[in-house]
Amino acid sequence: MDLIDFFTNYTLRTITLGTAILGAICGMLGSFAVLRKQSLLGDAISHASLPGIALAFIITGVKDPNLILLGALISGLIGTFWIKGITKRTRLKSDTALGLILSLFFGLGILLLTFIQKMPNANQAGLDKYLFGQAATLVEQDVLIMASVTGVSLIVLLLFWKEFKLLLFDPDYTKTLGFNTRFLDILITFFIVLAIVLGLQTVGVILMSAMLLAPAAAARQWTNNLSTMIILASIFGALSGIFGTAISATQNNLSTGPVIVLIAASFVLISFAFSPSRGLIFREMRFRKNRKELHLKKTLTFMYRIAQNHDNISHPHAIRILNNFQGFTKKSLLKLENQELISLSGKQWALTKKGYEEAASINKKLGKSDD
Repeated sequence: MDLIDFFTNYTLRTITLGTAILGAICGMLGSFAVLRKQSLLGDAISHASLPGIALAFIITGVKDPNLILLGALISGLIGTFWIKGITKRTRLKSDTALGLILSLFFGLGILLLTFIQKMPNANQAGLDKYLFGQAATLVEQDVLIMASVTGVSLIVLLLFWKEFKLLLFDPDYTKTLGFNTRFLDILITFFIVLAIVLGLQTVGVILMSAMLLAPAAAARQWTNNLSTMIILASIFGALSGIFGTAISATQNNLSTGPVIVLIAASFVLISFAFSPSRGLIFREMRFRKNRKELHLKKTLTFMYRIAQNHDNISHPHAIRILNNFQGFTKKSLLKLENQELISLSGKQWALTKKGYEEAASINKKLGKSDD
């Protein structure tokens, strides 16, 4: 595949645009799910939509994607409100409610799909494609619907930006200010469900939660700012869709949905490793740097105490103490000399005025007596 194929191949262009838009809206709305610690909610909603897909086909008897996705939306919303109802009206925790609804609805969905497969001419339905997704079935109308939903979601996000931020970080304070927290919660949950339902045709029921959460999890590693996180998550999601489609187009036996999820997961791994503030590599570098600085300070304070207890730090006895000090190396002394904290004359080490003041300050912070 090359750039020319994108403009000349209708199917490839449609799929690429569709997956890019899907990734963008999933990244945008997934940020709220991640920050609200509702990561499993996406998994539960995607699985809860399966009975709606099957029932929509059973009731209508036609494989109309719009009707099927409408059934998935209704089923997903029912599952979502059941989860909230269980956690609110019982003593069960949210993770228990999520697990119950996920298992119940997914089991019912599989049962209905099995029933459909035994119906006359039902083998042509192809509803099992919604389990793992089939991006090749995307048409221009699907892309337009995704773009419209993304646009509406963005408008709603901008209109209620202040309220959503307050609800996200301090729900109780939001309520005391007079905002309708129930309405805001339902609104953001509705759009999350809508985004998940839109992705079922492309990524599938089983993998859709990863598409919702992976871009947001990757973006979270790079920033503490909500707006920046949403923008980064949308970019990561869109790039996952584009690169995943491009890679799957190079091979006939690669499913687009799983490849997109793997690309999104690679963004998460890269972010976990290389983000400046939270990345494992930079964290390890900071740890090593802090450990070296701590070692230097430890050496400096040790020399400070020797200087206090010996009239002549260059006395052979004092030098012997220095050389026998556990962890005391010439490399550390050279670093301290470069910082002008100590001076070297032959084999005679001495604290400079700057080093003495620095060591006294460290000693004071540690609560040590100068006596």
